[in-house]
Amino acid sequence: MNLPTSVRLVEVGPRDGLQNEKQPISVADKVRLVDDLTAAGLSYIEVGSFVSPKWVPQMAGSAEVFAGIQRQPGVTYAALTPNLKGLEAALEAKVEEVAVFAAASEAFSQKNINCSIADSLQRFVPLMEAAKAADVRVRGYVSCVLGCPYDGEIAPEQVASVARELYAMGCYEVSLGDTIGTGTAGATRKMFEVVARDIPRDRLAGHFHDTYGQALANIYASLLEGINVFDSSVAGLGGCPYAKGATGNVATEDVLYLLQGLGIETGVDMDKLIAAGQRICEVLGKANGSRVARARLSR
Repeated sequence: MNLPTSVRLVEVGPRDGLQNEKQPISVADKVRLVDDLTAAGLSYIEVGSFVSPKWVPQMAGSAEVFAGIQRQPGVTYAALTPNLKGLEAALEAKVEEVAVFAAASEAFSQKNINCSIADSLQRFVPLMEAAKAADVRVRGYVSCVLGCPYDGEIAPEQVASVARELYAMGCYEVSLGDTIGTGTAGATRKMFEVVARDIPRDRLAGHFHDTYGQALANIYASLLEGINVFDSSVAGLGGCPYAKGATGNVATEDVLYLLQGLGIETGVDMDKLIAAGQRICEVLGKANGSRVARARLSR
């Protein structure tokens, strides 16, 4: 299969990237990060999450972040909303697109949201109805598609089953996530091959963590399968509080470098992206997780 000519990068740094940080992060710093990412040319930014601060303290203040950012035409500013209450809060904050998440692993679903996969999907029904009434698009996530810290390997057919449910209930796009980063290129291609029997490839996305250093290889494998949307996090920020040992999302800078080398258009400015990532890393007092950024900055 020919490689896509263009790719849409879904920047999850402000949400998925920051949610696992231990130190408090000010609303002003979050706003600056989103505005920096907008200036870098990213057309889709997951700004925050409307969840209980008891469970995800770093996502407190998401409404204030949405109120403070400089929204630009043509850019989607989205939020994660795990339930109807979260959606209602997002609508009050004038969020234009939301995301819901389910797991391909029963054990992970229980550990993550304290319910079965079937129950988690059922909870989304009133949310989907309310989102449709408000003319707000919903994106779906499926986690642990290539492995689970509790259940081990996950069958592609199980991933397809969950993705199919999300797509059928109205998610316009379903992002398949290698939450613990154990996937390989071969397993990635097989997984997309199976899921694509039920869902068009242009409605699927890839979300890869780099725990085993395979994220870029898995993205290339996904490109070969006709996938042209990928989630990534500036400076490789992130992790998963319910998946011990899972490192951050693949760095947006590293994905961009790969795509540029393949002649694939993204509309993202590398220099501005690196500057955005380095700035938030300095705020957090941590090393930049992007190999490309570190190499460029050491020149």
